[in-house]
Amino acid sequence: MHVEDVRWKPGITVSSLVESMKHSGFQSIELAQASKIFCKMKQSNAKIFFTFTSNMITSGLRGFFAQLIELGIADVIVTTVGGIEEDIMKASGEKFSIGKFNSDDVELNEKGVNRVGNIFIPNESYAKFESLMSGMLEKIYAKKSRWSVSEMLKEFGLMLNDKNSILYQASRKDVPIFCPAITDGAFGFHLYMFQQDHPDFIVDVVKDFENILMVTSPDDIKGIIALGGGVSKHHAILSCLLNDGLDYAVYMTTSHQTSGSMSGATTSEAKSWGKIKDDSDAVTVIGDVSITFPLAMMNSLEILNREGLIKV
Repeated sequence: MHVEDVRWKPGITVSSLVESMKHSGFQSIELAQASKIFCKMKQSNAKIFFTFTSNMITSGLRGFFAQLIELGIADVIVTTVGGIEEDIMKASGEKFSIGKFNSDDVELNEKGVNRVGNIFIPNESYAKFESLMSGMLEKIYAKKSRWSVSEMLKEFGLMLNDKNSILYQASRKDVPIFCPAITDGAFGFHLYMFQQDHPDFIVDVVKDFENILMVTSPDDIKGIIALGGGVSKHHAILSCLLNDGLDYAVYMTTSHQTSGSMSGATTSEAKSWGKIKDDSDAVTVIGDVSITFPLAMMNSLEILNREGLIKV
């Protein structure tokens, strides 16, 4: 195979662009490979773990993630708590604004604005979230006092009415959402405050570790789409390690392996742990997920749609 030039033509489609990128070199080849593996996961009827960090829900990827759940691409979700919070905020009508990376952060703080990269979230959004959380917690507490995290998040999703919400879609498609670091944010603070008034209220994180282990078995074909890293990525691949490893894996991240971090760890490194099988189809794509993932996945959706493996 030789390097071939990418060229624009009027009306070029996402699929045509991604197809041409597989001969371009560098990370474009890895991106095209990721798209191919997405298709293989679905074609082989793999159980797909979909993991992502909260900043992706801050961005405009949230609705796309919800659509993927609706289309049956994800079977298990693992994420971080900020994404849960912001999914609920957006489902209740909150809007985040676009700012600049080089903003005056002291001035923003004085105005009650929080910055995530070049996206702004006002303090008022968190104040409204506090009210929402209080009401939702009262509703689930009326049913019982002890909940695993995934059970609780399913109940929350059933209370929402927004088709662009990951919680809404997951609750209706019976896709479990795992969030092992549930206390690492405003959500956790509200759980703590609620427990002060209801001492018998328990959110059982250890029970959820059992739950994620039980969603697959060593006999299942397993795949992972890991966007970003940290606890969401590791929690999924650890559960798969304990169930004989992954058959397919796509990691998409801005981090590099030279840091020795989970976020930068490659699919190749994962094989040394047995997290990914030696003969697996696996690729690591380095780049901004808000760019790389929609390109790769939308190309895959076009193919899967033609094959009748998804229903639009």
